[in-house]
Amino acid sequence: MEFLQPRSLAEAIAAKAEHPAAVPIAGGTDVMVEINFDVRRPEVLLDLNRVSELASWSRSDGGVRLGAGVTYTRLIDELGDLLPGLAMAARTVGSPQIRNRGTVGGNLGAASPAGDCHPVLLAAGATVEATSARGPRLIPATEFFTGPKRNALAADELITAVLIPVAAGPQQFAKIGTRNAMVIAVCAFALELRPPRQGGPGRWLSPKGGLGGWVSPKGGLGGWVPPERGRGRERERAAGGSGGSPPRANTVGTGIGSAGPTPLRAEAAEEFLAGALAEAGLWDSAGPLPDQVVQRFGELAAAAARPIDDVRGTAAYRRHALAVLARRTLTWAWDWYRAEGGAPGCG
Repeated sequence: MEFLQPRSLAEAIAAKAEHPAAVPIAGGTDVMVEINFDVRRPEVLLDLNRVSELASWSRSDGGVRLGAGVTYTRLIDELGDLLPGLAMAARTVGSPQIRNRGTVGGNLGAASPAGDCHPVLLAAGATVEATSARGPRLIPATEFFTGPKRNALAADELITAVLIPVAAGPQQFAKIGTRNAMVIAVCAFALELRPPRQGGPGRWLSPKGGLGGWVSPKGGLGGWVPPERGRGRERERAAGGSGGSPPRANTVGTGIGSAGPTPLRAEAAEEFLAGALAEAGLWDSAGPLPDQVVQRFGELAAAAARPIDDVRGTAAYRRHALAVLARRTLTWAWDWYRAEGGAPGCG
């Protein structure tokens, strides 16, 4: 096995062009497991740990450009207020040791249907930046996953960054597993609410340091820990996003994990909820959600899944659990929205 260790992004791209079959490795949390169990035996390993350009992030135009080599631990510590949903998902990944090594770029490269960060990227409208000797290419997260552990990368491309709009409203993530920690999801669900931006291009952000985390009581269902009250709401004067225009206001984003051949969106559920909130004037009033809206949202989210029976759970159980997760994440997100006074300019 040949081992390549470029020291710059230019060297890494050139090495990938010369060895298209080379397997990139950064944290190694997926690749080394497959090598150790003899699932794969690549002829060339392309170590990206010394490529400093991949280990940075930047913020501009209402979005974040997250380098493919930024670890889950750094994401949690440094980006929790800008990307709360992604930080929530990162907190559920493995153990502290895994979070210190693993990266969102590696999660995307593995393209597992059970990847914890994938539902959040779909819900947030993220874009994957892939780079080759021909230059960078932007791939919407909705088009990135092509099958179980397959993605839209060309043979000579490397994932260099993920472009993610700053949270436009409350974000939530929850997953269920066969135990409380260090577990592959039986299913997972992510949600983003995008309220109207009143009084200009201000954007709703979670309170600094106030995002919740994933907890798993006996029985395995995770949930959101509410932020401390009274921390207020920040507003950022920005329009646009690092990966293009941010998702439209008055809309909803969703993501489903580990319940189909690829991560999925629940588009019918998104359209239903956005319409129900608008029709009842709830974006502006921040009033209580009708029970029938919450129930129907869960039903539509579960209907979007394409699960199978496997060692972690049956297809029927996954659909049931997704309905529960969708209802719970919606309740948590709406409670957060109401606690923060609704849309900017309301309350």
